[in-house]
Order: sequence, then C-alpha cells, then structure tokens
Amino acid sequence: MTPFPLRRTASALAVSLLLTLAACGGGDDDDKDSGAQPSVPDATMHFNRVSTFTICAQVGSSCESDTPVNAEIVAASSDGMTLIYTSGLSKQIGFVDITDPSAPVGLGSLTLDGEPTSVAVVGAHALVAVNTSPSFVAPAGKLVVVNIASRSVVAELDLGGQPDSVAVSKDGRYAAIAIENERDEDVNDGAIPQLPAGRLAIVDLVGAPTAWTRRDVDLGGLATLYGSDPEPEYVSINEDNIAVVTLQENNHIALIDLATGAVTGHFSAGSVTLEGVDLTDERPNLIQFTQTQTDRLREPDGVTWISKTQFATANEGDLAGGSRGFTVFDRSGSVAWDSGMDLEYRLARIGHTNDRRNDAKGNEPENVAFGRFGSTDYLFVASERSSVVAVYDMSRPTAPAYKQALPGALSPEGLLTLPSRGLMVSASEVDDRGLPARAALNLYRYEKAAPAYPTIESADRSDGKPIPWGALSGLVAAPSGNTVYAVDDSFYRANRIFTVDVGVTPAVIRSELRITDANDVLKNFGATLPAARDPQAFDQTDVAAMINADRTVNLDPEGISLASAGGFWIASEGAGSKTAYETGRNISSANLLLRVSATGVIEEVIALPDAVNALQTRYGFEGVAESDGKLVVAMQRPWLGETMPRIAVYDLTARTWQFHFYPLDPATSPNGGWVGLSEITALGSNRFLVVERDNQNGPDARIKRLYRIDLSGAADGATLRKTLVRDLMPDLRATRGPVLEKIEGLAVLASGEALFVTDNDGVNDSSGETQLVRLGRILN
Repeated sequence: MTPFPLRRTASALAVSLLLTLAACGGGDDDDKDSGAQPSVPDATMHFNRVSTFTICAQVGSSCESDTPVNAEIVAASSDGMTLIYTSGLSKQIGFVDITDPSAPVGLGSLTLDGEPTSVAVVGAHALVAVNTSPSFVAPAGKLVVVNIASRSVVAELDLGGQPDSVAVSKDGRYAAIAIENERDEDVNDGAIPQLPAGRLAIVDLVGAPTAWTRRDVDLGGLATLYGSDPEPEYVSINEDNIAVVTLQENNHIALIDLATGAVTGHFSAGSVTLEGVDLTDERPNLIQFTQTQTDRLREPDGVTWISKTQFATANEGDLAGGSRGFTVFDRSGSVAWDSGMDLEYRLARIGHTNDRRNDAKGNEPENVAFGRFGSTDYLFVASERSSVVAVYDMSRPTAPAYKQALPGALSPEGLLTLPSRGLMVSASEVDDRGLPARAALNLYRYEKAAPAYPTIESADRSDGKPIPWGALSGLVAAPSGNTVYAVDDSFYRANRIFTVDVGVTPAVIRSELRITDANDVLKNFGATLPAARDPQAFDQTDVAAMINADRTVNLDPEGISLASAGGFWIASEGAGSKTAYETGRNISSANLLLRVSATGVIEEVIALPDAVNALQTRYGFEGVAESDGKLVVAMQRPWLGETMPRIAVYDLTARTWQFHFYPLDPATSPNGGWVGLSEITALGSNRFLVVERDNQNGPDARIKRLYRIDLSGAADGATLRKTLVRDLMPDLRATRGPVLEKIEGLAVLASGEALFVTDNDGVNDSSGETQLVRLGRILN
C-alpha cells in the first residue's frame, strides 16, 4: 500500500429493492437465496467487452490533459443505468450514463474534500467512504451521502477513522464500512502493529440520511498474528445480514451480525502450498513452473458471498503472503475449494503472466464479485498485475470451472455485476499518460456468442503446463497453410521462436524454440570487435552480455523472416544511442541480422557498415523480410543527423548494403510522441508492406497504418514512395477496448489473408492485452 491509496474496496449495491433482490449492484453481494434454483452451466453464453469508458473523458470534453483521474470502485444506480465510481487521484466521484452500454456517456464528477475509497448505493443515494486523515497516526474519515440524480451531497456522517470498503445490505437496512486505519509503510518497513487499530463501522440506514447513526464493532484480539492491529480491508454482506470482513495483514476473516454488532465467528484464512510455481524474475528467465512455495499465507483482500453459507476471497497478499488465486470458504471457516495454481496457469496460457511479479505475488488477485446471469452463477476474479478479470462458473462451488478471461485497461480493481441488464463492469485504476495508460471502466455483455478474447492461447509443454508467452514482436507466414512464426523481444532475456496455428480461433501457440549460440557463432562474431569498453561503440563486452550461461541468447528480436537456406532470419534491434543524440543512453548492443537454423541455433551474423553504425540511435531494426535474394530491413526512426528512417537492403550474394529513406507521416497525437516503422512483410516482386504507427495508445493514438512500398529501380539513398493500404485504427477500435499502441507483427498467409499482432510488453506497465487481428484478403 502507498500512503492513503484509498483502494481495494467494496460492493456497490443498487437497492431499489425489487431490482436489488434480482440484480444486486456491486457484484459482491449477489448471493443465492434459499429458494433459488440450482445453477446450470451454459456453454453457449459468454461475456464480451462491449465498450470502454476512459475516465479522462470527464476532464473537459476530451482526454487531452495530463490531469490524473482514475476509477477504483464502481457502483450502479438502482435502475442500473448510471455508474458511480471513485477517483482517489482527483478526490472525486464520477457519474456515467450506461443506458446504452455500447456508448457510455460521461455525466461529470463531484469533487470531495478527501479521497474516496469506496462507494455503494442504497435507493436514490450513493454512499461514499472518504478518507480525510491528516496522518497515519490521526486517521479520520466520513461517509458522504450523495443524491445520484442531482449529484449533490445531502448528508455526512463522521466515521472516526480511515475508511476502506463499504457495502450495503440487500434489504437496505445497513451499511458496513471497514475502518482500516492503515499502516505507514515508511515506519519499520511497514511492519505492524501500528496503532490506532481499525474496526468495523455499522450504519443504521433508518429514516432520512441526516438521521442515520453509526455503531462500531471492535475487531481487536481476534487474529493471532497482529491481533491489536486488525486493519480490516474488505466487507461483503449476505441475505441474513451477516458481514464477512477480511483482515488482510492478519491473514484472518471475521463474521459480524449487523443487527446486533456481534462477532459471530472468526478464523485464520490459512495457507496453501503451491506446487509448480515460478518464483523468480531474474534475467534470463524463460518462466519455468517448477518451484514449490510452502505454506504461503493467503492474506485475502476482496471477498464476496456466493450464497448464505459460502464466500470467496481474492488472495492478493500483502506483508508476507499472497497465494496467486482465490478460495471458497464455508461459513464455518473450512475451505470448500482453493484454486491453487489454476489461475496462474490460465493467465500464462493467454499471455498475461507478469514475470516481473513472479518473485513476489504473481498475478495478485485483488477482488472478487459474484452474480447469477441467466441460470448460471459466476465468480469474477480481478487480477491486478495481469490486468484481466477471470470468470469461473460456480454451478459447483466445491469445484468451480474456468469459463473465460476478460481483457481491460491496466490494473482492474472494482467489480460490479448487473445481471438484470446482462452486464459486468470492471474499474481499472492506473492512470499515467506517460506510460501510456489511462484508467477506464470496462463494460462486458453476457451474450450468446463465442468469447472474443483471447485471440491467442498456448498449448502445453511436455510437463503438462502451458507455454508462457508474451511480448510478441514479429510475424512471418509459412509458405503454405495456416502456420505463422512469431518471435518475442528482449523482455524475457532468453529469446524464443513460436509456431502459431492461426487456422483455429483463438490461434494456438503449438511450440516454442529457444534461440541459442550453441556453435559459438555469435561469440566468435564478438571476438572481431574491439575488446576495450567503449560506451559509444559496440564491443566484445556487449556481445558477451548477449549470451546467457546456458547459451540461450539475450537479443532484442523485432522481426522474423523465413530464410531461403532454411530456418529463419532474425532482426535484433540495437540498444543505446550516441551520447550526442540521447544523453545517458550509451551503446550496449548493435543492430544485427542473425540466421537461425530450424533447431534455433545461430548460424550467421550480419552487422551494418561501420559508417552507418556510427549514427546509431536507440530505434533501429524493427522488421526483416527475405525476398528476391535480398534481406530488407525496416529501421524504426531516423538516426543521428537524419530526417527519415532507413529501409536497409542487404544483398545475400554480393554481401553489400544499400539504403533507402522512408517518409514518415507527421505525429498528430495531442500527447506528442513520435511516428516510426514497426514491421515489414514481403509481397514479392520487390514490393513490401510496412506498419507505420505512433507510440500512443487509448485516446491519444492517431496513427496505425499499413503502407505498401516498391523498391524496384530504387537507387541507393533514394526516398521511397508509399501507398496507403489500410488505416488500422478502426480495426483496433473494433475490439471495443483501448486502442493498443504497439502493432509489432504482420504476416500474409499463402491464402492472401493478412493479419497483425500487438506487443503486450510482457505485461510490464501494460494491460497485457494481445490482439491478433485478421484483416482478410485486403491485397486483392
């Protein structure tokens, strides 16, 4: 936690009572009543993203502002037509009209005098928990009651401490607020206890909001770990008005009867031993699910009742725990089911493993929500670090069945189910225009259709665990059939070539091939370079750093092509720039072409001429295509002293270089940035497709284009002409998510079908979403 982050919070309930009983807004209080029919799985129905509302659209009329605004917790009005979300970054709550869920409309924001941590709904009012603490040792907060229609404050109730989660009972009789009084992580490295202690506040919602009163429930002394400092985190209420409260740092769970305020039960959340887990993010790391983590504390964050007698927890972890999944508990405290490594493996299969977090808490499931859609019960699990919402069919609560995964903006936190409208909403909290990443509300519709995501998944390794993948940066089609080959970039520091079957939906990564320097070809190439360390040149030390101890290689493959001699050509982008061009970015690797055998062994290395290398900046090789006896390479941006990027041509017979210049479109994004090339694909007869794009995503993206160039008769040093083939922005918008920044791979199948793939940056400061987009036969 960061100082007063005001996160991880509550259910949002729509309590116009008839609708609430049918469709419980807030998602985490939609449990089955005693007369409900048994849940029945439905293989024909799935959730698909229908729209994304970017929160920065509430700032003026556009997102052309750096003002940080986000969405953490989301609730719905009683009729399910208006969303209310918290923005701790801007100290506001916002309102969005979802009468048409495919076209949300911002209704504006209400500024508060503190940071909202959670919101729930009762009748015509939004109940907003607001942190007004001047310091960690003097926690303070209040419950602000807002009329949703007028978007005005009608009452305030002092809470006597720093609130986190808020939930409302189905009958509209009670609100329960977790008063966390969170610790200062700068004191004793965040160790607890740190007083004053937290507690649960119960608000009796009797009469007008100005007449509501508060009762407090002492939660101290329950847990064995840090009993004097319970730090309650999240709360959910069942139909019997029993609140379940997670005490995350204490790895404990408490049950409170809201009518009496009595603690009716409490127990440890326990631990789990994870078998087949990856516990390192050291480079290189191919992600090996081979380690064991013994007795890992669950340390649950979000919690939701799934019936009167069972609830589920999101086991995010905090101090020393986090079990990378979720658990179903009986009301007695016994474990009915634990996901173990299931969620981790599911996310690895779809390219959402966040390897930078593997040494910590993995995907970090932060929140859970429950809802019955049609005749089927579903649990939604928000993964903070993998940026997806996993959906499980809960027809058998003792054996939940994985249904699908839902992509969205970076770091989902709040979850809301609206079964009466067939909608589920997630709130993504990270907002940083510089990443770039903008916070958003992600809306999904329950419909009779196949899942639109993922577009790529992987098969299993020989050990039965999925092939982990991500950061796809280049594509090339096989000479026939529906196979393409992809390569990953420098993120994993141990590069692989993937064989992808695009004849099925989703496409399937059938195998992975590690690139190695088993014959010392790269090593011997390095021996021809200067031995002395030179920050402005490529030298032997740089090459040595590219070869791992096991002889896998740490390149930056940005392009891949089939080699006529067999195997593949790989274009590896250099790193660093001349200090005169970019201060502090010294040369650490060169732009190289490498011929790799069908078994992944490097067989040849080709470097640029010294005179061209002398102009190196950090944006180099971005794609390669062998055609008509030549290697044609797209270089991303202009190099030192130049105004256009180069198209480099290497004659395989003469072993000589020729260079042309490519005229880029000017950057038009309101966020500035740059435009460059990111892929090249051969069409034959000296014609090529190139991807030209800006380095922006979401509302700031403007240029994602496919051009054709013809090198026939082009003289050395000539400026090429280009022909627009397709504007790819509509194709990216058709996913109904944020426009993704990096189109990095392009291939044309033997059938003439073109397709492109986006790079998810290894899920590092990225939503992890990968889109393989099929364009059809656009060249006919």
